[in-house]
Amino acid sequence: DVQPKEISIAILEDKKLVEFQKEAQDESFSVGNVYVGKVKKLMPALNAAFVDVGYKKDAFLHYLDLGTQFNSFLKFQAFAEEKKKVPQLQKMKLMPDIKKEGRIGDVLQSGQEILVQIAKEPISTKGPRLTSEISFAGRFLILIPLIDRVSVSQKIKSREERARLRQLLQSIKPKNYGVIVRTNAEGKRVAELDAELKVLVKRWEVNIAKIIKAKAPSIIYEETARTVALLRDIFDPSFEQI
Repeated sequence: DVQPKEISIAILEDKKLVEFQKEAQDESFSVGNVYVGKVKKLMPALNAAFVDVGYKKDAFLHYLDLGTQFNSFLKFQAFAEEKKKVPQLQKMKLMPDIKKEGRIGDVLQSGQEILVQIAKEPISTKGPRLTSEISFAGRFLILIPLIDRVSVSQKIKSREERARLRQLLQSIKPKNYGVIVRTNAEGKRVAELDAELKVLVKRWEVNIAKIIKAKAPSIIYEETARTVALLRDIFDPSFEQI
């Protein structure tokens, strides 16, 4: 239901309400947005950093949210800045994972520009929460650049189906891209999964090219509106109408 001031989204199953969301027309949802941010301050006691991504309040990035492949991201970024072109992921040699029990000061310094994604919306006095493990969500798959592994949703119970999906994605995904197979992918054919994978890889390639000219803080990828994301996640052939 679209009104001048707000949009309401109701999801019914067998005529019973199972989910209800409201969002103001002037409200913007930022989870999933990718930014080039600037490290403002290291907080060794919290093992975290505050990063400027253009919000009133600086965003919060914990060491554990850097993602294991953070060193590969730094290498990727350094290459792009130096050569003024984006390296091809398939040809890159990935760096070793960062230590799980490491310290924020070992990998970040004040004033550094880094690629980050919003993981949680800002609330009241706090800025948004960030991650450096960049991902792009589709209906069936989530693409994570600079990791070389495939994992399958635990909600897919059949061992055979899980094995089929893992094997299938291992064979079609490009090198140095990680994939999480979502529950919606259960029973899907290779053509459908391959088509979505290509769309997600293209989304990464098109948007990541912006880092060459981007000056922190600046947005390089904006996630789709909540209504579109909801349809992407739950729409299937059992729907009779929208």
